[in-house]
Amino acid sequence: MIILSIDTSCDDTCIAILKIEKKKIKVLSNIISSQVDIHKKYGGVYPSLAKREHEKNLVPVLKQALQKAQNKKKFKKPDLIAVTIGPGLDPCLWVGLNFAKSLSLVWDIPLVPVNHIEGHIFANFLSKINLNFQKLLPAICLIVSGGHTQLILIKKIGNYKIIGETRDDAAGECFDKTARILGLAYPGGPSIAQEAEKLLISDSQIAIKLPRPMIYSKDYDFSFSGLKTAVLYDYKKRSKKIRTSQKYISAMAKEIQQTIIDVLIKKTIKAAKDYKIKNIILGGGVIANKELQKQFKEKIKKEIPNSLLLIPDSNLCTDNAAMIGIAGYLNKNKALKDAQKIKVNSNLRI
Repeated sequence: MIILSIDTSCDDTCIAILKIEKKKIKVLSNIISSQVDIHKKYGGVYPSLAKREHEKNLVPVLKQALQKAQNKKKFKKPDLIAVTIGPGLDPCLWVGLNFAKSLSLVWDIPLVPVNHIEGHIFANFLSKINLNFQKLLPAICLIVSGGHTQLILIKKIGNYKIIGETRDDAAGECFDKTARILGLAYPGGPSIAQEAEKLLISDSQIAIKLPRPMIYSKDYDFSFSGLKTAVLYDYKKRSKKIRTSQKYISAMAKEIQQTIIDVLIKKTIKAAKDYKIKNIILGGGVIANKELQKQFKEKIKKEIPNSLLLIPDSNLCTDNAAMIGIAGYLNKNKALKDAQKIKVNSNLRI
């Protein structure tokens, strides 16, 4: 089976083509056209600008995806189209869906709607040879991105329960906002990680200790808006000379990163222990953070040994269409020949 998948949920125009045969997955192409440079000056994504760029980029990205895929595998047209219908930015989602509907009509092939969060879960399985994912379940899944911070109990494919989520800002959103306070570039996560690495020797004159919001609460929820406020207060109380110094920026970046890491790991391991589940799945753009991955591996090895930790390849953590393709394949029973009935839902829940 050849699957063409499309994701325009935020500011990346993504198209991928997957070949699935005899329970083996091969990514024939996975093209991503980033809009980071366009939105960087605003410190965040502007939906109207993102929509315009998607409209401009979809046809060129499709051509690249088809050309690369057909160099590896000769085919006339895909057997199935998978497209993200939510969650995400409403104007952007509609651009991708309408494009997918047009292709479905022209090629006369079915279209399957995909939940973007489910895509992040299945991104882990793109490097697996066998499609028998059920053997990895049940599992606890942590999704961390610019718009979501969720803990999901996965009993089986298609059977999900959100057991914890952010009550305000998502972790990725907190990275963006705190980076802006420090004068760092958007997106904030990579910028803060880069600055944190520069801190080699701590300076006692600018010792920083931020609160770990809700880290000891009895539930599995998160809250990061207070962390942003704590960073702002600390920044404002410093003299201009200190707060603009490289040592302060690096020290604060390191503490922001560590605070978020501490909360994410603590909550995830608590959920795994409480539900007596050893398999843990990670997904979302923030998961690409190397320090987060390193500490997750160390903590899990120490606190719940013999458990399985699944982390996607770095290029599959952030938004991409390959993950939408595998999610589409696993939901192919939901495919519709009459694609006009499909609608987007920007607040879609898993």
